[in-house]
Amino acid sequence: MTREWRISTVTDAARARIAVARLAEAYGVPSVERVRLATALSGHLRQCLTKGGSWVLSLEGPESSAGATALHAVVMPSDAPVTGRAAWTVAVPCTEPGHAVDADAVAAEPAALSEALLGADEDAALVLDKLTEQEELVAFHREELHQTNQGVVALHAELDAAGRAQQEAFAAERRAREEAEKARRRLTFLADASAVLTASLNHDEIVRRLPELLVPRYAGGVDVWLFDDEDDLRLPADHPNAAVLAARTGRPQYAADHPGGMPGVDDRPPSALGPGRPLLCVPLSARRTPLGVLTLSSPGTRWDPDDAVMLIELARRAGIALDNARRFEHNRDIAETLQRALLTELPATPGLSLAARYLPATHGLNVGGDWYDAFRQRDGSLITVIGDVTGHGLHAAVMMSQLRTALRAYAVDGGGPGRLLTRLHGYLRHLQPDLFATAVIARFHPDEHTLTWAAAGHPPPVLRLPDGRVRVLDAKPGAMLGIPLRQDIADHTEELEPGSTLALYTDGLVERRAAGIDPGIERLATALGAYGSADLDADLEESADRILHPLLSDSERDDDVCLLLCHLHR
Repeated sequence: MTREWRISTVTDAARARIAVARLAEAYGVPSVERVRLATALSGHLRQCLTKGGSWVLSLEGPESSAGATALHAVVMPSDAPVTGRAAWTVAVPCTEPGHAVDADAVAAEPAALSEALLGADEDAALVLDKLTEQEELVAFHREELHQTNQGVVALHAELDAAGRAQQEAFAAERRAREEAEKARRRLTFLADASAVLTASLNHDEIVRRLPELLVPRYAGGVDVWLFDDEDDLRLPADHPNAAVLAARTGRPQYAADHPGGMPGVDDRPPSALGPGRPLLCVPLSARRTPLGVLTLSSPGTRWDPDDAVMLIELARRAGIALDNARRFEHNRDIAETLQRALLTELPATPGLSLAARYLPATHGLNVGGDWYDAFRQRDGSLITVIGDVTGHGLHAAVMMSQLRTALRAYAVDGGGPGRLLTRLHGYLRHLQPDLFATAVIARFHPDEHTLTWAAAGHPPPVLRLPDGRVRVLDAKPGAMLGIPLRQDIADHTEELEPGSTLALYTDGLVERRAAGIDPGIERLATALGAYGSADLDADLEESADRILHPLLSDSERDDDVCLLLCHLHR
C-alpha cells in the first residue's frame, strides 16, 4: 500500500501529518513510535515549507494491516525526478495489532482536524505516562544505586580499616620479632659470657676477660674495681662518684646528663672524671659480700634499658665467678702448703740411693692424694712406700697426711709390708669409711740383698736387673684399701743383685684415658731399661728426670704423678 500527499501550504502539511498518524495507528505502530514519527515528520515538513515549493509525502506499507512489519515515510520535492534532489525517509516498526482507519476523511472537516489534534494529545499523554514510568524507574534505580554506592563506600571504609589493622598487626609482629631476636641475642651473649667467666678459676683471668666480652658491643670502656686489690693505696677520688655510691649502697648507678630510664638503676649527675660520657656502675658481689664495682662507659649516646638489665645480670654472675676463683685460690694455697710440708726428705742409706719426684695435676686444685715416704724400722730395714688417696684437693691432702702418719705409727711395731697394708686397710675401713686408697710398700734389709714388697690395688712395681732386663712385679696384689671387705695382704720376696733398681709410681704416670694403663707400664719399663747401672750409680736424681721426660710428653695432666726410684749400688 502506498499513499501520497501533495504539500504546498501549512494546511496541506497538517492534513498529511494527521493522515500519517492515523495510518500509523492503523498499521500497529506503537504510540511512542507514532509520536516520534509525527514529530520528525512535522519538523521536516516545516523545513520544506520554509524552503517553499511543492512537496510530495509518500507513505509505504503493506496492502493489509495484518502482519505489517514496518511503515516508511518519504518526503521529496515534486520535481525530484527532474532535479535529482534526495528524498527524506523515515521508517517505524509495526509491532501492535492494527485496525481499519479512513485516512481520507480528514480532508476538509474541521471536526476531523480537531479530533485528530486531540488524538495527537492522547499520544503525547501516553508518551508522558511512559516518560513518568521511566522517570520513576530511573529514580528507583538511582536510589538503588545510591544505596549500593553507600554500601560500597562502607565496604571500602571497612576494607581500609582492615588494611590499616593488618598493617598495624604486621608492624606489631615485626616489632615483636625484632624484640624477640634482640632478647635471643642477649640471652645467647649472657650464656656465652657466663661460660667464659666460669671456665677460669683465676680471678686475674676473669678481670682480663670482662673487657674482651663487653667492648665494643655493650661498652666503650670497662673498669673493674676490686676492693681486695686496692690495699688502701688507691683513693676513692680515683673512681667516679657513681662507682663510689654503687660500692656503698650496693645499687647500680647511672651517671649522665639525661635520665637513663633503667629499672633498678639510680640516676646521677655526670661524672666529673668524664662528663661527656654516660657511665653505668654496677656492684660486684657474691653471697651478700661486696667484691668491687664494674664501671662501663656507654658505647653510644645511651644504653637500651633491656641491655642494662642484661649487663647487671652479667655483673652478678661475674661477681660469683670472682668469688669462686678467690675461694679456689685460697684452698689451693692451703693445700699446696700442706702438701709441701708433708713431702718426705728421703733418708741417706749406705749402699742404697733414693730419688723421688712429685708433679701435681695441671687441672683443678693441683693438689691430690698421691704421696711417697721412706723411713727406717727398728731393725734397720728401710721401708719405702708410695700411695694414692682417692680424690683431689684439700680433703685428699689431709686424708693422705693421716694415712702417712698411721703407716709410720704401725711400722714402729715392726712387721712386713703385707702386715702394714692390712692394718692400714682396717684403719680406713673402721675410722674413715668413705676414704679409699691404693699403696705399694717395699722393704730393703741392710744385711740381706732381698726385697720384700706388697701391693693393695696399686700399679705393680717395676724392677730393673743389673743386666738391663726389666721385670714387672705383678704377683697377686691385695684389693684397694678401705673397701668393705676383710683381707690379709701377703708379702712377696725378690732376690736383689747389686745394681738393681726398683721403681714405685702412681697411676698418673702410666695411665691415659685413651690407652689404659698397660701400655704406660710398658713405656716405663722400656725407659728404665734404657739406662745402664753406671748411670744410675752416678746420678739417680738426673736419671729420675730423664725417665720422666718421655713419659710426660703431654703438658696437660688430669692426675698427679709420683715416682720413687730405689737403686742398690754395685
